[in-house]
Amino acid sequence: MSLIPFPHRPVTDAAHLGTVLGVWAHPDDEAFLSGGLMAAARDAGRRVVCVTATLGERGTTDPRRWPPDRLGRVRRHELDASLAALGVEEHHLLGITDGTCATQPRDAVVDRLAGIIDAVAPDTIVTFGPDGLTGHEDHQTVSAWTTAACSAVAPDTRLLYATTTEEFVEGWEPAREAFDVFLADGLPLRTPESELAVHLRLDSTVLDRKVVALRAQATQMAGLIAAVGEDRVRQWWSTEAFVSADSTSTGARPWGTWRVAA
Repeated sequence: MSLIPFPHRPVTDAAHLGTVLGVWAHPDDEAFLSGGLMAAARDAGRRVVCVTATLGERGTTDPRRWPPDRLGRVRRHELDASLAALGVEEHHLLGITDGTCATQPRDAVVDRLAGIIDAVAPDTIVTFGPDGLTGHEDHQTVSAWTTAACSAVAPDTRLLYATTTEEFVEGWEPAREAFDVFLADGLPLRTPESELAVHLRLDSTVLDRKVVALRAQATQMAGLIAAVGEDRVRQWWSTEAFVSADSTSTGARPWGTWRVAA
């Protein structure tokens, strides 16, 4: 691994991130938060590897139509199609049941992630921050696992936490009632640009691919697009922002947590 130093200003070109490893909780997390990063990195010839903890089989408001077994099978195919649209060919599925990350044996999962990190030897790891971005318990747990695994086997690797900015929040606010996934106090984050380690503004070509990747995950996206329109989705997710895990902004602040219904 050859660590590429960060400049003092935010990185604005994914090619500068080297080999990228993303670690996420559910299918679609990776596309929403880093779809443009992954596509741009692959276009630049960089290696990109994705880890998904669960199949998000409880991610529905209609469990009669979508019982967990069926939804999990469908979401696995959706994820494969989504990653293919982004050019990502290397994927690891941890096989954890959706909504149970916090109850898993921590050391065993951290060891498994550490093995993946050791094998991939990434220059950059992207994942959730301790806030979990939305406050979701699975997201927060994946952040803790990834941080511990990185510290154990690759302490010099660049570890980045996904965040949102004032610009994002201002664009999202009018749709709060239709798309209220930020269910913990203090979220969504309004991270100042001066605190960002990476700030990607996606060009139209990369953004088109990201939207294709998101649309591939139709069980999650069809309702959202119907509710707010594709133009608004494009506006929200046309930028991707990350802070460094060792920055003061990530801190030890306690965050509220929400979990999926049993």
